[in-house]
Amino acid sequence: MTNTSLYEIEIGALKGGSADLGQYAGQAVLVVNVASKCGLTPQYNGLERLQERYAAKGFTVLGVPCNQFLGQEPGSAEEIAEFCSATYGVTFPLTEKVEVNGEGRHTLYDGLVGFADAEGHSGDIRWNFEKFLIGRDGKVVARFSPQTEPEAAEIVTAIEAQLAA
Repeated sequence: MTNTSLYEIEIGALKGGSADLGQYAGQAVLVVNVASKCGLTPQYNGLERLQERYAAKGFTVLGVPCNQFLGQEPGSAEEIAEFCSATYGVTFPLTEKVEVNGEGRHTLYDGLVGFADAEGHSGDIRWNFEKFLIGRDGKVVARFSPQTEPEAAEIVTAIEAQLAA
């Protein structure tokens, strides 16, 4: 996403229609590939707390359902929405289910995977709940491994730095 802003990419919303990423222009966005049947699924709790804590300051979590890792997001759009709402009280936006790796990789992830995390990993998404922080200008500013908890100090510090910018 070096030359293209997040806000210019087209992706559908989970419940149909466009996710309209342009509405997040000027905000910090944490893009996370999510799944309902993964050992990391409880991270929805931390993601929702980040949403609640920072939404009024110009931040959103953007959940991107993906079924590419051991079929851990098999549900329909309706099933995913119901699970997220009923089980974790998710209020942040969710996109349509997409592929994040391989030939069918969505354009959104084409622009994300080239960015390296603190350990130097770039390239394919390793697992569910890999996180990318997008700055107010629509460019990637940080990447975090799937195992990094949403409320880990390095994520919170990075979010707060973007909101202060």
